Amino acid sequence: MAKIDLDLDAIEALNREILRAMSYEKSRSGPPEDFLELPDIPSGRYVDEDFWAAEWQAVWKKSWFYACHSDQLPEAGSYLLWQNTGSPILILRGEDLQIRAFYNTCRHRGAPLVMDDAGNTRGLVCSYHGWTYNLEGELLNMRDKRDFVNVDMSCKSLVPVRCEMFGNWVFVSEDPEAEPLMDYLGPMATQLMQFQPDRLRYVDHHGFDVKCNIKVLMDAFLETYHVKSIHQHTVDRFIDSRGTAIQLWDQGHSIMCTPNRREGWRDPGTIGLQHMDTVTDVPRVHNLSFNIFPNFVSPPHAAGIPVLTFWPKGMNEMRVESHWFAPDWGDGEMPNQDVWNTRIANWDRILFEDTQFAEHIQKSVQSPGFKGISLSYQERRLYHWHEEVDRRIRKHVANPPEHLMLDPAMERWRSAQKREGMT
Repeated sequence: MAKIDLDLDAIEALNREILRAMSYEKSRSGPPEDFLELPDIPSGRYVDEDFWAAEWQAVWKKSWFYACHSDQLPEAGSYLLWQNTGSPILILRGEDLQIRAFYNTCRHRGAPLVMDDAGNTRGLVCSYHGWTYNLEGELLNMRDKRDFVNVDMSCKSLVPVRCEMFGNWVFVSEDPEAEPLMDYLGPMATQLMQFQPDRLRYVDHHGFDVKCNIKVLMDAFLETYHVKSIHQHTVDRFIDSRGTAIQLWDQGHSIMCTPNRREGWRDPGTIGLQHMDTVTDVPRVHNLSFNIFPNFVSPPHAAGIPVLTFWPKGMNEMRVESHWFAPDWGDGEMPNQDVWNTRIANWDRILFEDTQFAEHIQKSVQSPGFKGISLSYQERRLYHWHEEVDRRIRKHVANPPEHLMLDPAMERWRSAQKREGMT
């Protein structure tokens, strides 16, 4: 695992920019004078089979994804069967306590090595023909070896999947040519270091399926424009969505930060919980949200971090998974379990508000009435996300569906901002 130091200078520099941006956003009476009118996002990106196939190949089979927390693999032989990108991937802790990932596929005739979603094993044995592997994926034994001609067992190890750590978080990528995880995360890793990812403890994980294209929900979690409609009795009571500041980074990553309506307001659900002393003032006082492209969304807090991951199960169906992590509490049982249970329940209530109309929206976007998405300056983060999808499609797909690709308007605007010394 690559070590990243806590770069307070870089973190505070971004904090100052966020404070400046939130002040500007609350004061403006229209979009910035230099902001481009964004073209509509074509409706076919949500309903076209060819576009879906291109997106699946270029994004969901090629990106880095959060997979699990190291606490879920507590000892040598602990494993998880992870299948969120369509392939059966075995993530396990070896005898050397390192975490690795392999396709759950025997090198003989492709049978699975484990069938359970999680467990512990001293070794991996294919139940079909008995080929045996160690916890590092090396082939140890094969039944009736005498019948194989010139077999080199060293060439029959399990096929590895890229697996790297950011703190205690395990990421995987099915792309063997993917850049190193830390390079992929870039400034995202720098900013997240204040939340002590190397000390975070696993608390909870659960999920549910939603009958909609994954972009229907990803779009919703990249803006606060919907807050006044969907969250009238929850989030809208304490955040000022018109003051939302947005930072757009390379690789499709982005953050947004929203001020509270009342100065000095604090989340009552975090009272009595341990807080991380490395978290700086902006995320401690305001409401920060990270998007690691494509599907990792987190509004981190000094008292613990929720993470949402979104997974396509087809063009018109997806899964939402909710993960919770707490500051390191030391030995023994996690303290304040009742407070955490209430906090998670409140989070789920808000999540229900975000997802309650998704199936109905899916039916609407499949109708002739859906011509495309018209975005405002507030929603520019969506366009940035979609532009990254297109960049990856052009990189990985031989014949991209050009008629559904976007004009890179946000890329041009960002370039102009950089030339003028703005972020």
